Amino acid sequence: MTQRNPLEPQDVREITARTLAYYEQRADEFRAGTRDHDVSQNIAALLRHIEGEPPFTILDFGCGPGRDLKTLAALGHTAVGLDGAAAFVAMARADTGCEVWQQDFLTLDLPRDRFDGIFANASLFHVPSRELPRVLRQLRAALKPAGVLFSSNPRGENDEGWNGMRYGAYHDLAAWLSYLSHAGFTELEHYYRPTGLARQQQPWLASVWRKSSI
Repeated sequence: MTQRNPLEPQDVREITARTLAYYEQRADEFRAGTRDHDVSQNIAALLRHIEGEPPFTILDFGCGPGRDLKTLAALGHTAVGLDGAAAFVAMARADTGCEVWQQDFLTLDLPRDRFDGIFANASLFHVPSRELPRVLRQLRAALKPAGVLFSSNPRGENDEGWNGMRYGAYHDLAAWLSYLSHAGFTELEHYYRPTGLARQQQPWLASVWRKSSI
């Protein structure tokens, strides 16, 4: 994997500010449009790979308005949310009663060895590829030994840039495998979504990873 230099601070600030502004301005619309999305397959993929006896402590990374955070809590787990958009943080706290942290993805401040699992559903694609190795190492450090990371991202051909006001990086499977393995994770499984469709009609790449002991 080719290592890239980190972004300049002003670039990080611009990517963060513009992307978060998009979600702040459309928070109610986003909540209404995603409220009924079924990601039970993804939640199940995370939970079945976590070792030990539940309940588990799980970080919903990029929790948005709190849809999946609420599901995880209803299953009996200790669910903590994280999002950079203040509007989403307020919604998630009000709708779930869970602890929710306001942090943007490029300036994380996470506790070490805290979580059995991290659920990153439709969130990590907002991290620029040059910053991704650092962010993945931070997520790895926040997991307990042998903890599990789930991710689901819109896939592409390793292109990235601005899509309107949002920044996105769209990796193929080979690139994603390389990023995660170099960050200290071991693959457990991957699949494409939605299920039951031809590959060209499956824009989402889901994968599950275990924190390796390196």
